[in-house]
Amino acid sequence: MEKQESNFAFIDSQNLNLGIQNLGWKLNYRRFRVYLKEKYKVSIAYLFIGYIPANQDLYSSLQEAGYVLVFKPTLPDKNGEVKGNVDADLVLQVMIDYKKYNKAIIVTSDGDFYSLVKYLYKNDKLRCVISPYIKTCSVLLKKTAKEKIVFIENLRKKLEYKMKKHRVRTKP
Repeated sequence: MEKQESNFAFIDSQNLNLGIQNLGWKLNYRRFRVYLKEKYKVSIAYLFIGYIPANQDLYSSLQEAGYVLVFKPTLPDKNGEVKGNVDADLVLQVMIDYKKYNKAIIVTSDGDFYSLVKYLYKNDKLRCVISPYIKTCSVLLKKTAKEKIVFIENLRKKLEYKMKKHRVRTKP
């Protein structure tokens, strides 16, 4: 019996979120998780995210949607903006799980991941790089992922988060 394909997604959440914001819309993370499972056979989707205690509801909803959250402590920079750089954690997790998945899906536009993508590509372990936005995607990443790069900007209809409208019932 043939073993079923099992791919893992490694998601740079800050890069994904900011990339989609640049496009002027919000990502529906629940739909994105279903998309990853159906389109790319993703059994585990790691979401690398900075930890801010006030965001507990967000973290719970992401976990309910099927993501495995990997938290990075956050620190304010000299301008007071909170930063939680997840790059090293993402690369480390890709390598820890290397033998557990058939292929990796890397979700980012960040050129810092080019050496990881190059290694995965060379060893036939890269399914694809999913970049939020073609204009903000690193040229280095585009060159390294070659034909295995996909842009979320083309998936707005499928993945956009829309606020539910509450209908007001009037008496007949």
